[in-house]
Amino acid sequence: MPSPEHDFLSDSALKIMESAARSGLFSYQEGGRKLFDFSCDLKKGWSKIVSGQTLWKHDRDGIDKDIRTLLTQRDVSAAVYIARHSTQNKRRLAEVTGSFRDTPMRERLSRLRVFWVPGDFDADIEKARDSTYENLREEMTKDLLMQVVLGGLTPQDVSRFAASGRPGYPLAILSHVKTQGYRSLSSTSKLLGFSTQILKEEVQRLFVIGFLESDSLQGGIYRISDSGNAALDVCSRLRDYLHEGLGEGNENKELEHICRLLGIDYPSVPSGMSEPTTEVDIQNPTELLMQHVAQADKDGAIDWPEPYFALPSM
Repeated sequence: MPSPEHDFLSDSALKIMESAARSGLFSYQEGGRKLFDFSCDLKKGWSKIVSGQTLWKHDRDGIDKDIRTLLTQRDVSAAVYIARHSTQNKRRLAEVTGSFRDTPMRERLSRLRVFWVPGDFDADIEKARDSTYENLREEMTKDLLMQVVLGGLTPQDVSRFAASGRPGYPLAILSHVKTQGYRSLSSTSKLLGFSTQILKEEVQRLFVIGFLESDSLQGGIYRISDSGNAALDVCSRLRDYLHEGLGEGNENKELEHICRLLGIDYPSVPSGMSEPTTEVDIQNPTELLMQHVAQADKDGAIDWPEPYFALPSM
């Protein structure tokens, strides 16, 4: 019989991912629990299955079984292990994961995400439940959702992207590459209406940031990366904010939380702007990014991604 702590932590993991999906950046669908303590499918243009186990009262053999179960599933994008913190558990986990490094499953270790919960956590205490949930939410959002769902997007990426001195251009390029591809400098330059020199410089910036990728280190033929797609999705939701279309009161707390982790404080910028502002603090990545969004929206050259919505449980 699972303990109250075990049930609370398993349910919290699903609640955190379902709540984050209300940002509109991805959709959430709870999956069957068959082999796992919790499982869900996070969807965008792709499907990312997240499955997990919760360790609270297992013995040494239980940790081995949990990790083996998590790593042997081929279709899992992220294997989450929520575990009770103790020296013994950490030591045993290190032993078990180490034993996989010399096996064909060693590459699957990269999908494993471990979140430690204080060993004295008591699910019968409301204050302990609240603090444990918030800590888990912060860690899972940063380490799991940002990496798996948002392609590893970071505050540094956002800041470097926003630093382009050509408002709207980087977004127009990302949108074009996503919808029409990029085969050559000259043809893409004509389609976008940019000079070849400007396009070359902006594409190189996006390539260095990681928003565009290529099979060649020298570039040439580009495609949008997972983090580039995520940046486009985030900017689309920021456009909704400028149009006062985020929902009731033009608020979306889940989007605010994710953007805060990316260094984007969009509520600090007035919504309802009809024209891009030229008066921005060049040291403020949020203001620069919002200027890009407003200008790209005015230019009308972006195929803005629609928000994603929750799906019925499987």
